[in-house]
Amino acid sequence: MAERKVGEVVKYFVKPGVAAVKITDGEVGIGDTLKFTGHTTDVTMPLDSIEVNNQKVLRAAAGDYVGIKVVDRVRPGDEVFKITAD
Repeated sequence: MAERKVGEVVKYFVKPGVAAVKITDGEVGIGDTLKFTGHTTDVTMPLDSIEVNNQKVLRAAAGDYVGIKVVDRVRPGDEVFKITAD
């Protein structure tokens, strides 16, 4: 399994459990597996929902700021990796 950095967490919203992520490289889409890593963070999850400006989208590319529903707490500055079967 290969990991490629695709973004970074900008903010985490506790109540809805949503991470605001800046996509910095490549693209992500529904069905991809993402890994969030940081000083105290290690979360791997399938990507089920992406929103841009409160609108659901299927894909996001470099330069986009997206909202991603996460299964556990993440923190600003955490790196986001896309896991691919290589």
